Amino acid sequence: MGKSLEEVHQSVSTQNKKSVFRKILAFFGPAYLVSVGYMDPGNWATDIAGGSQFGYSLLWVLLMSNLMALLLQSLSARLGIVTQLDLAQASRETYSRPINYILYFLAEIAIAACDLAEVLGMAIGINLLFDIPLIEGVIITVLDTFLLLFLINKGIRKMEAFIIVLVAIIGFSFVLEMIFAEPELDKVIYGLIPSIPTETALYIAIGIIGATVMPHNLYLHSSLVQTRKFDRSPAGIKQALKYNFIDSTIALNLAFLVNAAILILAAATFYKNGMFEVAEIQDAHRFLETLLGTKWAPILFAVALIAAGQSSTITGTLAGQIVMEGYLNLRIQPWVRRIITRLIAIVPAVIVILIYGESVTGKLLILSQVILSLQLGFAIIPLIHFVSDKSKMKGFHVSKTTQVAAWIIATIIVSLNAKLVYNEISGWLEISENPMILWFTVVPLAFFFLGLLLYIVFKPFITKAKQDIQNHSPHNLKLQFSKSESYIKKNIAVSVDFSDADEIALNSAFELGGMDAKYTLIHVVETVGAIVYGENIDDHETSIDEKLLLEYKEMLSEKGFHVETELGFGKPNKVIPAVVNKGNFDVLVMGTHGHTGFKDLIFGTTVDKLRHKISIPLLIVKK
Repeated sequence: MGKSLEEVHQSVSTQNKKSVFRKILAFFGPAYLVSVGYMDPGNWATDIAGGSQFGYSLLWVLLMSNLMALLLQSLSARLGIVTQLDLAQASRETYSRPINYILYFLAEIAIAACDLAEVLGMAIGINLLFDIPLIEGVIITVLDTFLLLFLINKGIRKMEAFIIVLVAIIGFSFVLEMIFAEPELDKVIYGLIPSIPTETALYIAIGIIGATVMPHNLYLHSSLVQTRKFDRSPAGIKQALKYNFIDSTIALNLAFLVNAAILILAAATFYKNGMFEVAEIQDAHRFLETLLGTKWAPILFAVALIAAGQSSTITGTLAGQIVMEGYLNLRIQPWVRRIITRLIAIVPAVIVILIYGESVTGKLLILSQVILSLQLGFAIIPLIHFVSDKSKMKGFHVSKTTQVAAWIIATIIVSLNAKLVYNEISGWLEISENPMILWFTVVPLAFFFLGLLLYIVFKPFITKAKQDIQNHSPHNLKLQFSKSESYIKKNIAVSVDFSDADEIALNSAFELGGMDAKYTLIHVVETVGAIVYGENIDDHETSIDEKLLLEYKEMLSEKGFHVETELGFGKPNKVIPAVVNKGNFDVLVMGTHGHTGFKDLIFGTTVDKLRHKISIPLLIVKK
């Protein structure tokens, strides 16, 4: 089976810490990985456009977005901590397969839009700092695929440290920019009072919300919090919720300060000097030296932009794999996943730049953030349902006050998006030479998504969540083998993955060893959390796998076989050899799914990588 991330052998434990500070520190991390997505280049485009066109007047949108993000991310963390399910897995349990396919498709669109912002931001930063053409800069961004894989191989703590350094560079750069710009503090305070000057301001405001409250970050956070191992008692869960909320508060407020600094910088320089049309990041970079009177201003701006693009690149990768695993129960190799994600972003960027030139990159960035905002309702509404469910949350459901606040946020976001869609479609109908085409294509599509939104709003109120464990039940195995006079193999390892391939593998193993041999069933958990954090992962899929492995053992023991089990975490081609080589086994038996060629490339082939690493015979049995 394929893998979602390269294996990391480092684990994070929150237990046995001598001081409260060390305990809190052990929980810190997931929200910082999430927060980098709140400072990506898409935020820059919307913040610069908002500041240059409307001065400080949209600062309140940033503040409101940050409060929304804090509440929603804390709900996402709560879902993961309490249920050991990420948002995608919870959706798969609740909605029908067709609905989940659509929700998965929408989540992938959001991830592609986010990656588009990262691609453009990185390319613009490279162009500004090194004068490399934008098209070439876009192509260079493919290389960060390999940087990401390199960092994950070095361990999660090193990756977190790398990201924190990049975030520090962004923060330091804008502290200096603020000193250069000397903003008017009284106007900054007035900007916190809600107002929408024009229809254009509404579009920018929705873009800011989309850039701040990101749908894929909700999937990401609900998974990352499961990487911390803690006491699963009610007191332990309560403590984990508390520390993760502190983690989220600090990380997201730092992200808010960075975004506010970008908007204030645009207002204090461009808006103040009557330059209301500065929406392109390149223009902002070019004018900064003239307006602020120092050559360091544009250099710091470009460096911070590259840091923002690079730090946020991890968000789309992790979220994409979590979404794919959660909705589809499908894992592919990390480099394939990353290349696909990046190409989906690069192709439209290259096409638009080639056709319209470099002057439209700002508009493309803002459009990507509006797309993100349009996806929000389809992630937020299921999340609110799940954390309000008493049975699903095992007594840790959110209070009525929090539910009301969350539904108000959902209503605001959906209403703003509905108004935006209505305005855009109305505008297209007015200027279209053949409006009937729009009436039969775009309008029905808009009503379809409205219907889908209403469905996911009311579905959990009407029916209970369905439980659907996708693994192969041990009770479906048909075990049979011919009895022989003598058996040579006495200690046999069998790799199982809870698919129908187990049946033929176990039967073949019994043919080799009979009733007297000792059998060790090896299963490897290879979720995102398991691969990144190893045996300290404590998520829903691990619990299911442990349960199924125990059921295998109990059922086979009842039939008279001598059975032991080994549960590993990470990449099967590394974990299985480690288990086999430390044991005293005569042979390893593996079932395969029979795919070859292109499927092996996409999903990976454990057998080819494993057979060179073990010192005993390997019996491969095909379905």
